[in-house]
Amino acid sequence: MSVDIKAYARNLMELANQEGQVDLIYPEIKRINDELNKNDVLLKYIDSPDHRSAEKKQALQEAFDHDLDESVLYGLFLIVDTIPEAGYESRLIHEFLVYYYQTRGITLGTAYSVRELDKGTLYTLEAAFTHKLERAIKLENKLDKDLIGGVKVAINDSVWDGSYKAQINELKDNLLQKELDVRSDDIGKELKEEIASFNKSDLQRQTAYTMGEVISVADGVVNLSGISKAMAGEILDVGSTKAMVMDLQENKIAAVLLGNDSEIVKGTKVASTGKVAEVPVGDELLGRVIDALGRPIDGKGPIKTEHFRPIENNAPGVIERQPIDEPLQTGIKIIDAMIPIGKGQRELIIGDRQTGKTALAIDTIINQNGRDVYCIYVAIGQKNSTVAQIIEKLHQYGAMNYTTVMVAGASELASLQYIAPYAGTSIAEYWMHQGKDVLIVYDDLSKHAVAYRTLSLLLRRPPGREAYPGDVFYLHSRLLERSCRMHDDLGGGSITALPIIETQAGDISAYIPTNVISITDGQIFLQSELFNSGIRPAIDYGLSVSRVGSAAQTKAMKSVSSSLKLDLSQYQEVLDFAQFGSDLDSNTRKQIDHGRHVVELLKQPQYAPLATADQVILLFANKNGLLDEVPLKDIRDYENELLTEMNHVHPQIMRQIEEEKKISDELHDQLLEIITVFTTRFNLLER
Repeated sequence: MSVDIKAYARNLMELANQEGQVDLIYPEIKRINDELNKNDVLLKYIDSPDHRSAEKKQALQEAFDHDLDESVLYGLFLIVDTIPEAGYESRLIHEFLVYYYQTRGITLGTAYSVRELDKGTLYTLEAAFTHKLERAIKLENKLDKDLIGGVKVAINDSVWDGSYKAQINELKDNLLQKELDVRSDDIGKELKEEIASFNKSDLQRQTAYTMGEVISVADGVVNLSGISKAMAGEILDVGSTKAMVMDLQENKIAAVLLGNDSEIVKGTKVASTGKVAEVPVGDELLGRVIDALGRPIDGKGPIKTEHFRPIENNAPGVIERQPIDEPLQTGIKIIDAMIPIGKGQRELIIGDRQTGKTALAIDTIINQNGRDVYCIYVAIGQKNSTVAQIIEKLHQYGAMNYTTVMVAGASELASLQYIAPYAGTSIAEYWMHQGKDVLIVYDDLSKHAVAYRTLSLLLRRPPGREAYPGDVFYLHSRLLERSCRMHDDLGGGSITALPIIETQAGDISAYIPTNVISITDGQIFLQSELFNSGIRPAIDYGLSVSRVGSAAQTKAMKSVSSSLKLDLSQYQEVLDFAQFGSDLDSNTRKQIDHGRHVVELLKQPQYAPLATADQVILLFANKNGLLDEVPLKDIRDYENELLTEMNHVHPQIMRQIEEEKKISDELHDQLLEIITVFTTRFNLLER
């Protein structure tokens, strides 16, 4: 028996009209449809004839954390139960939406993709097909893993297939139509061996070194005798492994092993190398994953470079530096607007674990795509699985093309965790002295300090506060002082440092946090309470500060963000006051409403950094009061649709903001008119 599911969809619409609840039922049905389009398990359960309606309603509620309106589910399954055959639930939901849009002059189609499409992409597709078909088109997104990649769009009976699967099939058909004549005797890869010419002058070079032996070895630390000319930080050959000199005493020296100590025993021969610890540097490191000694660990073969730099270098002097006045765009609204970071700045990211510290740093790296900024991510004491996920994300967003990842994981020796940030900075310094801008992330310096404390206690250095040695301040100050912006006469390169510190229960007055706060040029403080309440990034704008300030902002950004911190401060003050009484005057209510809109505007998902012009547009709308006209729940949709329209309909304005970096009076009036019209149109649309 054939079931006319469209008739049942019309019945559901009539039921909604009778109850006067179309505006309630539509968004709930759309939410269910969107979830079924990407959740195959739930889809099969809902369409299965083996489950009762009550069980299916329960499954839907659990999928939405019991956030669905019960009356909507009641009406939906009231119609479902009248269908003579089972398994039509998802089709009923879909056909209801088709009918809903049809009554409003809109055709509903489906965009199939491997991964969920963002709203901006869907909006672009809708605009393209609206123009192509000369009628209003609305697209739903449905996941289809078989497509491999790309997008397939189906509208009524027409399909536009731009998926990778279709392209592969087309390529396959084209190849089958051709007559291939393969006559080569050598099939497979031809291996080419490159033989380097031997430089005979190397034979005449003399290496001065001294010999000694191991007195004792324990926990990766060796005490040595006989090395009379050893230097601080020098690399020694200890048996088959390497060690780095850490302590110079009158009758012995102490070194930390940089490799396996299983074969090191008392009496093992030691030889000096005359070289301090160094790492390979150069463009060959871009896109590579290396350890703290610069050795590749990504399986892509050796790093072929002729350039090396010591891991410890003196920081540039005051005369060699210049003031910081050029922004390093993070792509994160609240940072670029309220806590701007300049090229050459040291901005601390601090907060408890699981508050989004690493997420801020990774988003900043992703945002450097196309900005001619080299990036280095130094993972100190992190789990290898965590680092692998970060590397995968950098690959996914194309950031590994300009990024080097240095890993000194939790399973590595404390000595390697100790030298990792210095080695990473040496790589950055090479590019800085070439006139390049570099961003380096230290994730995190809390674990770095713990590694140094471990080494210091093993070296029997006197413990101090919290068992840290007395020079723990110097540990990080000599590291972070190497980040700066060089004078134009010296190339004008820069190193921007984002050190990360993990706090315990928000205690920023602990030993290591206070040390690093005093060294850096500001801090971005993240709070667990904000994170858990859904405000992400969970940045506490009251405790966060940039000591470079608006000097690291463009005129355009400065003009639209100057009042943000004041607005939020007043909002928080009024909100606290409002708790003591319910009778609020109109101005107070307006102030609270505006503050809520600002807070919602500054929320931002991970891996979605915004271009500077995009941020300026959103902040412009806020500053001119246009954002306050939008319902709070629609702010995210408003952002996406506004930016999509500005970038596709008014790209010349976006280019003007990016290039001129300011908003002229003429541009101000033009923007105000465009965004006002858009806001009015947006608020008229039903959602």
